[in-house]
Amino acid sequence: MNMIIGEKLGMTQVFDDENRAIPVTVIKAGPVRVTQIKRPETDGYAAVQISYKEMAAANRAQTGHFAKAGVGPYRHVVEVRVDDASEYKIGQEIAIGEVLEVGQKADATGISKGKGFAGVMKRHGFKGQGASHGVHKVHRAPGAIGACATPARVFKGKRMPGRMGGERTTILNLDVVSVDDERNVLMLRGAVPGPKGAVVLIREAVKQNA
Repeated sequence: MNMIIGEKLGMTQVFDDENRAIPVTVIKAGPVRVTQIKRPETDGYAAVQISYKEMAAANRAQTGHFAKAGVGPYRHVVEVRVDDASEYKIGQEIAIGEVLEVGQKADATGISKGKGFAGVMKRHGFKGQGASHGVHKVHRAPGAIGACATPARVFKGKRMPGRMGGERTTILNLDVVSVDDERNVLMLRGAVPGPKGAVVLIREAVKQNA
């Protein structure tokens, strides 16, 4: 298993052997339960479904699905491709220590913080227009977007104001600073997408040698 589901607790800092401050994100990672196994002979591919954070009630479809695994309903469900599905069992518990260890690199995927409707300076880092003589309240405006009679339209993908944030984002190659298997706590160097309490997916880095 190379992935686990967690919950972002926030950021803090730790100190290394040379007393340098290292910013870290603290994540409550797992444990997760195996609630479904897919095999090549029945499903065409090998995968394991892992679930995180039990909930009190669920609809009939969810209740039936988790009842097959002999566990209660879970709030978050993710399917992970594996090489050999026979290594896992329904109801098996997987802890963070079985996925990552200190010194490895990890990728973190989550939903970034929503910023609402933002202008071009905040959303795209535009410089803005001059604020000196002859400029009338357009300091943060994007400026002209036209392209004359040819092509007589605005190209798709033009950087303009719009909704910012709230998108699925992955941060690659974060250093694993600490793994507490007893308390299911993981520390990654740097920032992880999302606000406090956000659900994040943590996996072994896929480009760690890049």
